[in-house]
Amino acid sequence: MVSRETSPARTKSFVGSLLVATPTLQDPNFDRTVVIGVGHESDGVLGVVLNRATERKVVHYLDQWAELAGDPAVLFEGGPVQPDAAIGLGWRKADAPFSDAFRPVLGRLGTLDLARDPDEVAPLLEGMRVFTGYAGWAPGQLEDEIEAGAWMVFDALPADPFSANPEELWGMVWRRQGGMLSAVAHYPADPVMN
Repeated sequence: MVSRETSPARTKSFVGSLLVATPTLQDPNFDRTVVIGVGHESDGVLGVVLNRATERKVVHYLDQWAELAGDPAVLFEGGPVQPDAAIGLGWRKADAPFSDAFRPVLGRLGTLDLARDPDEVAPLLEGMRVFTGYAGWAPGQLEDEIEAGAWMVFDALPADPFSANPEELWGMVWRRQGGMLSAVAHYPADPVMN
């Protein structure tokens, strides 16, 4: 079990932070997930799950965005809320001009307006992913879940949202924390089978 004392101090905003599910989290929607916060307003926190790639190819759902979608060019399950909604997460080129089609999250990482013409947005981007649905928390709910030990809050690395092996991201994030936290990466999926 991971104690709250090992988690970084609470932040005013979870935007750009990784919310990493601990083994104690019992919700199957978030088992071994890595969520990046993309919005934190007065009505709560919004994030997308980074490590749940689907078999569904972007080209079959948003064909105009398929060329920009990174490898793997599939839809990702962003979370259980509004699973029919799509959220684009993109990596802006260092020299790209400002555009209201791109809302910064962390450095050059931001959400994309998928209603825009992809030809207008393409020159701004080095890569992107498309997420169906999102994770959402009411005001204070996420803080309560962190306090209960369900989530740890870690700094995101630029490559996290675009990992070539998204299914390995949960373990990778735990391992890079070092010390006792790195051991969580090896926690068995079913402790009874240990």
